[in-house]
Amino acid sequence: MTINTINKTEEAYHHLEKMIIFRELLPGSMVSEKWLAEELVLGRTPVREALQRLSYERMVEVHPRRGIQIPPISVESQLKILEVRRDIEALCVNYAASRATMNEKQEMRVLAEQLEGGATSCDDQLFASLLKQIHVLLVQAAANEYLQLAMAPLQGLSRRFWFAYKNESSDLIEASSHHADILKAVSHTDAQEAVVASHRLNDYLTDMAYRTLNKP
Repeated sequence: MTINTINKTEEAYHHLEKMIIFRELLPGSMVSEKWLAEELVLGRTPVREALQRLSYERMVEVHPRRGIQIPPISVESQLKILEVRRDIEALCVNYAASRATMNEKQEMRVLAEQLEGGATSCDDQLFASLLKQIHVLLVQAAANEYLQLAMAPLQGLSRRFWFAYKNESSDLIEASSHHADILKAVSHTDAQEAVVASHRLNDYLTDMAYRTLNKP
């Protein structure tokens, strides 16, 4: 595979992930690989490879000869995801607190400052990009590739649910605060506080999921 193909695959992956998270591709809908390639103005090969990655992350379901289905969003699925994510994410931040490099810790402090400064308060796509950076950085700092395999499906799908049901102001503030707390604890090499902060984030996300049951 050439470098150009890799870059195109990454481009396709990020575009498709954004379209799924922000429901430009409607939950439950079926689309074709050809249509996606035309929409993204990319070749079929990078789109197919991006879809394979998204399929592993459970962001799409690939049905041979039928098409690509976007999974529906449900509270039940979100609660199951968070049930598993709770302990795996705690393990991730625990390792990250002891294994992160100085550069990674500095990057975490910068991201925490962005969150606390409200830099993303009016732009959902910017905030989604920031959340993705945080998740990737924490897994990278944990220095265990098997954690990456476990975390990717849990984080992507839970991000999609959050953007579908968040309250415009209060949820943004609370989610920013919890993520900033995790980043600061890890950057200060405080594994115990990092785990506690990750549990607080999970508790908040679980409460939010239950809260959506009362929405019309």
